[in-house]
Amino acid sequence: MIHPTAIVDPKAEIGEGVEIGPYSVIEKGALIDRGTKIGPHVVIREGTRIGKRCQIFQFASVGEAPQAVAYRGEETTLLMGDQNTVREFVTLHRGTVQGGGKTTIGNGNLFMAYSHVAHDCQIGNQVILANGATLGGHILIEDHVNISGLSGIHQFCRIGTYAFVSGLTGVTLDIPPYTLAAGDRARLFGLNTVGLKRANFSEETMKVLKEAYRIIFRSGLTLEKAIKGVEEDEISQTPEVQHLLDFIRHSKRGISR
Repeated sequence: MIHPTAIVDPKAEIGEGVEIGPYSVIEKGALIDRGTKIGPHVVIREGTRIGKRCQIFQFASVGEAPQAVAYRGEETTLLMGDQNTVREFVTLHRGTVQGGGKTTIGNGNLFMAYSHVAHDCQIGNQVILANGATLGGHILIEDHVNISGLSGIHQFCRIGTYAFVSGLTGVTLDIPPYTLAAGDRARLFGLNTVGLKRANFSEETMKVLKEAYRIIFRSGLTLEKAIKGVEEDEISQTPEVQHLLDFIRHSKRGISR
């Protein structure tokens, strides 16, 4: 299952049923779990851990050294879960010591061509980065997030679960869960209603989220007063609203409004 032109270091760990295409390079210390398919001309660097049944297409660079001026060649890692798809020319970088030493990617994610994940990012499950989407360092992406093509996310930002970032968007502040963001400096344009319906959110849950969104972002109140208003309403008992409030409370960069 390993093409004769591939270069696989004897100290790399290759699982059962792994396929490695022509001219790919797998460095020492890399681990590729069973059933994963590596296309031609792929480079998987030392310190990379790839889970089961992933598919990595040609010319992808996985686990490369971080593009961080503070990086001095320390041993750091890229940890990727199961059933991820990495398309052509995608670049996924290892962590830095200053950022905890690892970049983590969950399960079932899709990285379209030319997308980039920088050092120390934490990406959840079922996330899509469309063509040319770029993440700076130390970014947190929760589950079920869609980031459209040619969007750029500033380092240390967070994107909440089920959020949708439109194409050509520049994100410099945190994007709350369940919302739709767009613009050269991202603004919120309501809930991600299409995504929530596709995910089978109930009508009642969507109604409650809309009311929470109205109070927080459309009432004209300060953020502190708006949060208090939601907390005092019975809608705050809904788990999705609780997560929305918790996400906002823990923002360090600030929230897109």
